[in-house]
Amino acid sequence: MTPRRHIIPVFVPHLGCPHMCVFCNQRRISGSERPAAPEDVVRAVTQGRACLPEGRGATLAFYGGSFTAIPARLQEALLEAAQPFLRDGTLRDIRLSTRPDAIDPQVIRRLARYGVGTVELGIQSMDPEVLRLSGRGHTPEDARRAAKMVREAGFELILQMMTGLPSDTPEKSLYTAREFAALRPHGVRVYPTVVVRDTPLFDLWQVGLYREHTVEDAVELCARIGDIFDGAGIPVIRMGLNPTRELSDGGAAAGAYHPALGELVLARRYLWRERALLTREDRGAAVTFAVKTGRVSAALGQKRCNAAALAQEFGVTGVKIVQRDLPDLAVERVE
Repeated sequence: MTPRRHIIPVFVPHLGCPHMCVFCNQRRISGSERPAAPEDVVRAVTQGRACLPEGRGATLAFYGGSFTAIPARLQEALLEAAQPFLRDGTLRDIRLSTRPDAIDPQVIRRLARYGVGTVELGIQSMDPEVLRLSGRGHTPEDARRAAKMVREAGFELILQMMTGLPSDTPEKSLYTAREFAALRPHGVRVYPTVVVRDTPLFDLWQVGLYREHTVEDAVELCARIGDIFDGAGIPVIRMGLNPTRELSDGGAAAGAYHPALGELVLARRYLWRERALLTREDRGAAVTFAVKTGRVSAALGQKRCNAAALAQEFGVTGVKIVQRDLPDLAVERVE
């Protein structure tokens, strides 16, 4: 098992973004009011190292914004502030998020020089119309070029996609997932669209020009997307926005915001596998499934929703889950 990374986050909301994406309000999403400065890096790492286990270095992560699109001098100042901590072992590496059209050979050389290990590309979709209507300002070809450049330079490559954007459809999102898999990233993040207040998307939603991507929409679609990435051997690092007080207190006006969206998606994937093992001949019977140790609650579903769905569909009188040494997401019928 890969050791858990210790992340020290620094938020750079909107810093470097050359476009205003319709869905984006980084202040509400990150909870950060202002862009980071070098002293914020020093403060965050100094505070974070007090929580590190003995002998374990942390990863400094620049989240939000488009790091490599900000002025080169500021990029270097932020990265330079981390160098003493890389030298003394407090930090093991640096990761950052950026846009695919903000990657070029000069940027790659700069990131390598300052000890960056992971580059996350916010691509969101591989459909040109979805990108255009979302105000992304880059193309699918920009994404392919940037991903290739990052991988060939030896960085860990993480790709970010969204579902439910303007003009998006399940078929387009599944296409994006397959295109991502072909780019061979080391991991992906999947963010179903949330209608955040004080964004152009919120305005479109209020006047009926955008239909929200509901939690149920996202769960069903992301379960299929998860299967695509699993089949390609690509880890899904996250499903859904990280919950924040700002979003939970009303910043998320509509859309696929749920503090446990990833668990809902996992439960849906288990439900499909459980359903495949039942027939109408099971009506009136109690059934038992075996799943991987530690996955009992996911196999039952939140508030036992999977058990309730199987009872309604197949007429079973009870569902029991036992633990076995099985691969993740494998389900076996126990007679």
